[in-house]
Amino acid sequence: MVAMSDGRPAPAHPDAVVTGRTYRFTALTSRLIRMEWHPDGVFVDRPTQAVVSRAFDPPWLDVDDDGERLSIRTEHVQLVYDKERFSTAGLSVALHRGAPDAHYATWRYGQEIPGTLPLRGNLGGTARTLDEVDGACPLEPGVLAAHGFTVLDDSGSVLMSQDGWIEPRTGGGLDLYLFAYGRDFRAALTDYHRLTGPVPLVPRFTLGNWWSRYWPYSEPEYVALMDDFRDRGLPFSVAVIDMDWHVVDVDPELGTGWTGYTWNRDLFPDPARFLGALHERGLAVTLNVHPADGIRRHEEAYPAVARALGLDPESGVPVPFDITDRAFVDAYFTHVHHPREAEGVDFWWLDWQSGGVTNIPGLDPLWMLNHLHFTDSGRSTPQHPEGRRPLTFSRYGGLGSHRYPVGFSGDTITTWASLAFQPYFTATAANIGYTWWSHDIGGHMFGVRDVELAVRWYQFGVFSPINRLHSSASAFNTKEPWRFGPRAEAVMSRFLRLRHLLVPALYSAAWSAHTDGVAIVRPMYHDAPNVGAALEARDQYLLGPDLLVAPVITPADPSAHLAATGVWLPDGEWTDLFTGATYAGGRRVTMHRGLDTIPVLARTGTVLPLAADPLAPVDRNPEALVVRVFPGRVGTSGRGTFVLVEDDGAGSPTADDRQQTRFDLAWETVDDALDVTLSIPAPTGPGVLTRRRITVDLVGPAGADAVELARAGGERIDGPLEGTGSVVGGGAAVGAPASLAAEDPTAILGPALRLDLGELDLGDGVRLHVRGARPRRNSLADDAFALLDAAEIPFHAKERAWSATQRLSGVPLVEELSTVPDLPDVLRAAIVELASVHAAHAD
Repeated sequence: MVAMSDGRPAPAHPDAVVTGRTYRFTALTSRLIRMEWHPDGVFVDRPTQAVVSRAFDPPWLDVDDDGERLSIRTEHVQLVYDKERFSTAGLSVALHRGAPDAHYATWRYGQEIPGTLPLRGNLGGTARTLDEVDGACPLEPGVLAAHGFTVLDDSGSVLMSQDGWIEPRTGGGLDLYLFAYGRDFRAALTDYHRLTGPVPLVPRFTLGNWWSRYWPYSEPEYVALMDDFRDRGLPFSVAVIDMDWHVVDVDPELGTGWTGYTWNRDLFPDPARFLGALHERGLAVTLNVHPADGIRRHEEAYPAVARALGLDPESGVPVPFDITDRAFVDAYFTHVHHPREAEGVDFWWLDWQSGGVTNIPGLDPLWMLNHLHFTDSGRSTPQHPEGRRPLTFSRYGGLGSHRYPVGFSGDTITTWASLAFQPYFTATAANIGYTWWSHDIGGHMFGVRDVELAVRWYQFGVFSPINRLHSSASAFNTKEPWRFGPRAEAVMSRFLRLRHLLVPALYSAAWSAHTDGVAIVRPMYHDAPNVGAALEARDQYLLGPDLLVAPVITPADPSAHLAATGVWLPDGEWTDLFTGATYAGGRRVTMHRGLDTIPVLARTGTVLPLAADPLAPVDRNPEALVVRVFPGRVGTSGRGTFVLVEDDGAGSPTADDRQQTRFDLAWETVDDALDVTLSIPAPTGPGVLTRRRITVDLVGPAGADAVELARAGGERIDGPLEGTGSVVGGGAAVGAPASLAAEDPTAILGPALRLDLGELDLGDGVRLHVRGARPRRNSLADDAFALLDAAEIPFHAKERAWSATQRLSGVPLVEELSTVPDLPDVLRAAIVELASVHAAHAD
């Protein structure tokens, strides 16, 4: 039998419970109240498909029951109940501490709060799929609300029985969890994950680039394509084989070939050889399946499945798909999926498109599929006696689905409207814990060929949780970078490499999602809950601890070749990852970017560890790192820290299995220059790498007076580090694609002073000290020239605008630019943005 999750009882602490004949209230925390009502007084202490633990420390309670009216008071809320069936008049909870909205400081059962987003109402969760959606779609509610209250309704979910299977509830009851956290969003999400379970730690390989196309590849074609990618210096870590891997041309009496489990031997005559060839190239492999039509007589597995279920294989009777039948489930895994996994399949793409009803009330077959496949994927096998890292790839199945990554958002329609919705959709899913969305990057179907749209989608994909390129079964719709022309190919290629450079930082963020419930991609208001502008910033998000991403989601001006993106910057200073420009925070700004970049900004004090080689296997901890650090401007001082978290890649590691390397940054201004110190204390954890090649990219300075490398105890390290380094990056000009494979993969990033520390023994800790770091000095006229030179506008307009940048600054520059005829508004605004950045750098 397939292993299921633990179904042992999950009661709350008895001191937190107030019970009557038909009702039960449980104060799990002072702000998380469980409210149950059942006509027969039947209450639930078992796990459900959404709730896995109620083991919270009981809060302080003041209970007053006069026989007709019950009052329960905690540090934050007061519940009042008339002891009848739950009703709007009879059940309320007032937030008497930390209420953000004076007009809605009391929640009443059944009352609708006006959803005038973003300043009032539920802030949203996610949706089952983006299939057939062109643009935006409604979202299910999350556990955060601008007015401070939201309810998780667990009344209809199934129970987990003590032997690990599922069973329906006794009907007629209510089971509600009231989150009354005001704007303390971080605490609400922390307790949500305590209640519903943590986000699992994904395998490291999922963070690289995925190649996916609905296309009837043959074995030689697919392997040749992977080799072509490698020869062009384009890294991939996951190979997705869509449904044509199996037989699709079946007898019409059997139905369609949409469901299938038998290899198409015309395309893949030796499946184990094919899968082995992909593994040799460093690729994990997933196969697409549509399981709804069960197991039919044409399948290789049919005789074994039939016998396991007591059927005569000679009868040819179809075995229907029934995820609630334990015997079928056991045969489904044992005889259908496990043999394919023994051949080399690493995980499954569950492409369920067949409704949400089973013969068990409240059970969605998609949720059950996700639960079973995820659980089964971590089982012990002869090849992996301690179990593999669990993983599945499927659509969202409702509450509790965050425990079964990765999510497939469906067949995306190829339009700007679809791209524009995805940043908001991806970030908002964090409000229900669902942080591992994978989209059809570039769009799956319909639409038109639009090179700019494809590039912008690529760029968003690199800074999204999972970067999976995908397209439909059209000869004209595919995502190889070289299909989009030389300039687009250059941009796409550099971003694909950048994705693999980012894996060390992304995997550290994956650990934070797992241990701390901090989503890898999250809305701005998670970190700034009381700032109205953060609630309104729909089209940007935070990635990991310190990166702000504002994807370009609208076309560029056709003559200026610049796209305008509105960005809200939190307090502090923010430096663009690609341009090196620094912006003051606490305001909204419009940023203008050509096709080569999008606004991605690092908070001052950020330490960003990158892999040095984008073609190195991403499932291994890199032995060489490029550590990009972002000290403040001259005139400031401050600190920053990043903890690089790794593990040995096996099974499901605990927090004690973490391998951690900390980077501590400090800077101060001395005599109109910066003194910068980067300290790396001794790494900790079992099996942690202590010998690494470290390169430091110091963003901002163009040179330094002195550089010293020493051990933590002060002993100087003599080695390859001499002089003051050289400046690298600066967004290398886009050139011929023939040179792309050999270029420095960090050339796409902003200029930085590079310091090669060589191979270091970190066992006792090291410290890099840079004295007299001097900032680079670019002229406004030079930067403006680049914008004007690329624009397709009259030369006289270019000359007048460029002259103004050479002579003027501040308001006079803005005034003169407004008089230049034939200067597009977006280009004028871009020059003003440059002038603002230069003025800030000069302060």
